[in-house]
Amino acid sequence: MGTSASPKRRASAAPRALPIVAHFTSDPVARECLAAVQRFRRMSFENGLYEDAAIDRIVLVSSEGLLQAHYHQVRVPNIRVIALSHEPFKDPRNDGAVYAYFPPNVSEPLLERMVDNALDHIHLVQSRQQVNERLSGASHEIQELNRIGVALSAEHDTGKLLQLILSKAREFTLSDAGSIYLVERTPLKRDQRRLPFNNKPTPEHQLFEEKLRFVLSQNDSVETSLPGVPVEINERSIAGYVALTGQAVNLEDAYHLPREAPYRINRSFDDDTGYRTKSILAVPMKNQKGKIVGVLQLINAKRDFSARLDSLAAVTRQVVPFTVRRQDTILSLASQAAVALENSGLYDDIRRLFEGFVRASVTAIESRDPTTSGHSFRVANLTVALAEAVDGVTQGRFADVRFSRDDMRELRYAGLLHDFGKVGVREEILVKAKKLQPAQMELIGERFELVKRTLEKEALQSRVDFLLEKGRDEFLQSQADFDSALADSLREMDEYFQAILRANEPTLLASGSFEHLSGIAQLQYMGPDGRRKPLLTEDEVRRLSIRRGSLDEEERREIEAHVIHTFNFLQQIPWTNEISRIPEIARLHHEKLNGTGYPYKLSAPEIPLQTRIMTIGDIFDALAAGDRPYKRGVSIEGALEILGLAVKDGEIDPDLFELFKSLRIYERWKEEPFPY
Repeated sequence: MGTSASPKRRASAAPRALPIVAHFTSDPVARECLAAVQRFRRMSFENGLYEDAAIDRIVLVSSEGLLQAHYHQVRVPNIRVIALSHEPFKDPRNDGAVYAYFPPNVSEPLLERMVDNALDHIHLVQSRQQVNERLSGASHEIQELNRIGVALSAEHDTGKLLQLILSKAREFTLSDAGSIYLVERTPLKRDQRRLPFNNKPTPEHQLFEEKLRFVLSQNDSVETSLPGVPVEINERSIAGYVALTGQAVNLEDAYHLPREAPYRINRSFDDDTGYRTKSILAVPMKNQKGKIVGVLQLINAKRDFSARLDSLAAVTRQVVPFTVRRQDTILSLASQAAVALENSGLYDDIRRLFEGFVRASVTAIESRDPTTSGHSFRVANLTVALAEAVDGVTQGRFADVRFSRDDMRELRYAGLLHDFGKVGVREEILVKAKKLQPAQMELIGERFELVKRTLEKEALQSRVDFLLEKGRDEFLQSQADFDSALADSLREMDEYFQAILRANEPTLLASGSFEHLSGIAQLQYMGPDGRRKPLLTEDEVRRLSIRRGSLDEEERREIEAHVIHTFNFLQQIPWTNEISRIPEIARLHHEKLNGTGYPYKLSAPEIPLQTRIMTIGDIFDALAAGDRPYKRGVSIEGALEILGLAVKDGEIDPDLFELFKSLRIYERWKEEPFPY
């Protein structure tokens, strides 16, 4: 086999390797043709193999049989076959392997020109392949950046977001380790601020002191700890330099810094752990306004991401510099990360703002009814605790039920706001402690006092009349009878009034017999206007005959309407998709599974699990939390017993109640709110 390079190709492409022009040694025509090109250097073709597969080759062949015999050796991307034949090869497969045909007596210049063309074709194909590979790599990187961007925008938990940013950046660059620094701003004291000139607003950087806080580190080869020590924003450290200048730092070897570099490397971590920090890439995390919010630092790019750098030999073998292309990509990723962090911070601010709004709303509710203070927070606690218990069940009816963090937050807000509609209920109804309002009871008391004074007056008049008619002696003999009769009448009035007071007390369960009230209502007295009136009006008898609680039907409908007021209010809030069911969960917390609840009389299939959970917490707290205006608080055991009766009546979920009892969730109901 012979080789050569033409003078033209040497002049135009001197730096590249000389092309090989080969022929099969058993092909005399090709050998003679090649010999005619005196400027070609010759090499023998042994066993149909080439010594360097990376060098471009042109193969001359005149025999279709030889091509057939060596077909698989020449049918590769970097070889072009020039056939020396007057006729195309008969086998289509062999014909397809031929780049060009020439007669065996082709002239030297024409053959040299064709060799150049064939080489150019090889280079063109190779260049196109390299461009396609680069485009494919760039497309893959863009797709990966888009996926990372979606993941970053979907994560609102700042801690998880930081972990995601660093892990994705390391995966992207095959980095063994990395860290994140965030800019921390502390307001300056008034005496530390520089006064503005010309009454202009004080620049922001003169109102705050900024430092970097080392918030996260990852290392696949050694264990790391988080110092948490602030880093000054100045040129003395790499992170400080990047935060100060906004310029990326890309070091091939951290132990051999450029002379002009103003920063230095702190090697204490390497000295303590035996680690070897070599290549470093540190980039600023800039938000959409160009403001630096942090620094992303990557350490030791590796050939193999799974390799551990547990020795100097491993570092030497594995660690490579960060390429400019990777640097540009990480700059883009760092910008995405900065925006995601700011969005996460904004999300946290909004959530804190909303949390404050919820607390203020609950305070507004409870300020109208101080006796229920803390009820909303305790119901939220019980609801979340029972939901956590349901989430942990692995067998039975709730085995497949799972509540996400957003679901828990949704439940907590629904628990906190479930009674907000009470702001639309008249206060005298909301805090009504007895069946009659205090003014009504005071009026009845005054009425009885009037009756007693009338009885005393009438008794006195009877005594005077008897004295005048019978004389003093008989009067003295009968005086005891007069006194006894008056005492009996007054005692009877007192007994009637005590009966009214007892009837005025609300009961937790339906009870009581009120026939005696009708008898009292039959009694009459003489009013100040001289007209006779009943001792109890029909309305008073009706209210005193309420069998459960302190509200009559009209008042009960009014207070039950607080659920509708709650729903209408909560519907006005633009909830996010994650917690959009808050109005519906809160609206149904007074519904019963057997259809006896209010305000819609829904039955079990229409009441969601979240509401069933809240209902148990709401009833338990109403029973056990303490005295209410209309009832005395009961013990925990008493509250559980009443809930058990509600289960028997088909009002509440029996499985949830059993879980509530077995896990003793009620013991936690006065703790601080859960962090959702």
